[in-house]
Amino acid sequence: MADKFQNKFRIPSARLLGYDYGQNGAYFITICTYNREHYFGEIVDEEMHLNEIGKMADKYWLEIQEHFPYIELGNHIVMPNHIHGILIIYKIKNMVGGNGMDGVVETRLIASLPTALPTASPIKKNGGITGMNNPMFHENISRIIRWYKGRCTFEIHKEYKGFDWQERFYDNIIRDANSFERIQNYIANNPKNWKDDKFCGE
Repeated sequence: MADKFQNKFRIPSARLLGYDYGQNGAYFITICTYNREHYFGEIVDEEMHLNEIGKMADKYWLEIQEHFPYIELGNHIVMPNHIHGILIIYKIKNMVGGNGMDGVVETRLIASLPTALPTASPIKKNGGITGMNNPMFHENISRIIRWYKGRCTFEIHKEYKGFDWQERFYDNIIRDANSFERIQNYIANNPKNWKDDKFCGE
């Protein structure tokens, strides 16, 4: 069973069992600062006002597309102590048959569960101790978030050594167009609903 933060909501101990987080689809991501400290700015009159650290967090989120060309960005928002954003994996090069489908994804915005759990390969491959389980070999959500958090931390530490992220991140697989639209609106309206946000840390 996952742990709870302040007995309010669960902290996921792992990603969804058996799900391929590198397959085409849309993913709602939330990344929190360590201890939910308000590093990025403040909400004033229901609007988010970014400080210099917050501007860097925003800047490097937008640069995700430059470093991962198979990623498209949905809405995102940098809040005082966390960032919400939608990452859309769209690997054209991996599609077959020229029909825009890869046999798993119904549309570029709908992520479907795999029909079977992955099985371990008996073939030894490169990747050090972890072999092909080394996350740096895979074009997936974890690799993207690792790059983003690392890039932000490196640049922010030039100005403020005390900054750090929460170790884990939260994800939600977006399964249909209605959910996509609902989450897009949730992100856009997050500053207005700050006091009711479970991540506010107040």
